[in-house]
Amino acid sequence: MLTNLKSKLQDNDKRRLLENFLSLSVLQGANYVLPLITLPYLVRVLGPEKFGLIAFAQAFIQYFNILTDYGFNLTATREISIHREDKAKVSEIFSSVMVIKLGLLMVSLVILTVIVFSFKKFCQDWAIYYLTFGKIVGQVLFPVWFFQGMERMKYITFLNITAKLIFTIFIFIFVHKISDYIYVPLLNSLGFLIAGIIALWIVFKDLGLVFKCPNVRQLKHQLKEGWYIFISTVAISLYTISNTFILGLFTNNTIVGYYSAAEKLIKAVQGLLTPVSQTIYPYITKVVSKSKEKGIKFIQKITLLIGGVTFVLSIFIFVFASLIVDIILGNKYVESVPVLRILSFLPFIIGLSNIFGIQTMLTFDYKKAFSNILISASIINIILAFILVPYYQHIGISVSVLISEIFVTVSMFLYLKLKGVRILEGKIV
Repeated sequence: MLTNLKSKLQDNDKRRLLENFLSLSVLQGANYVLPLITLPYLVRVLGPEKFGLIAFAQAFIQYFNILTDYGFNLTATREISIHREDKAKVSEIFSSVMVIKLGLLMVSLVILTVIVFSFKKFCQDWAIYYLTFGKIVGQVLFPVWFFQGMERMKYITFLNITAKLIFTIFIFIFVHKISDYIYVPLLNSLGFLIAGIIALWIVFKDLGLVFKCPNVRQLKHQLKEGWYIFISTVAISLYTISNTFILGLFTNNTIVGYYSAAEKLIKAVQGLLTPVSQTIYPYITKVVSKSKEKGIKFIQKITLLIGGVTFVLSIFIFVFASLIVDIILGNKYVESVPVLRILSFLPFIIGLSNIFGIQTMLTFDYKKAFSNILISASIINIILAFILVPYYQHIGISVSVLISEIFVTVSMFLYLKLKGVRILEGKIV
């Protein structure tokens, strides 16, 4: 009887994993298709300069997304996953995290205001930055980490697709000429705000959570738990979103437009991995907490699958870079072709680093080493960016990104091997 019960529980876990993967696959399909509908339209209507301005604003505002996330997308997800059968504990975790995130949102708004009105580069386009900031408000209200921890991925799918559809439809209704560029960040933020409000309604009305005013101990606990992930995320930003930001400081909006257009194509491909990563993280966390041996065998299978698929995708992008740019971006973006070729192997490299870092190092509790590797990579990236960008502009920043990502993946692999975690062999020694 106990054997039958155990078998049923394993079947339920597999079924939930499959359902979550399918939900997130639908979501990522929408995230993949919808931007590819609007991107060719926007790059042609706005031109490289205004498209570059919007990309620069998005890169700048993304820093506030990192601050308000504070690593909760991983640490809070983990805690919710562990305690999801205890509604009182889940309510406590949810309330503590939301209070901290709202506090960080207020801090972000103050910092934004100081920066925008202190520097001419920002002040002359102040409306763009404030309208783009609306996305951060929506993301704070939308507790993706909660739905992930509860393994209710269907809600993430529904709400994110809602946000993207609102943006996509309204882009074609309101943006027809270069002067309409102001509507792009407005419509993007509107979609996220609506999704965030609906998400909170689901949390309290449908899932029955109760807000509990957290005490100082609970707040300190969440801040401490998220600290290393927060530092790691800041480090990651120094060789991801910071590249667009640094490029904008040294060059102009047109050059930023060339780089950002190619980068968006690469991110669209990388986005195909998100359903896998978001689905397996809570599952691996649970498996590893019970048996590290079983966890590493599952990680081995995922490594071979993701490594093979992303390698093929990267080769395809490299070979057909010129044709991809011509079809999707148009003839004004010829300068994006070398950028796309340089960045073409990022899906493969980042796919592996996601497995080595997030799925393995974090679940095996190597948080400090994970953080140190990313901090080291960010320092390398910043140094390379300041050396290469003044001379080689968008090409220089592309090379900087590629070298930094290679460093991260190789370092994580070697660290795990040093610790006896042999991913490719599927064993711990």
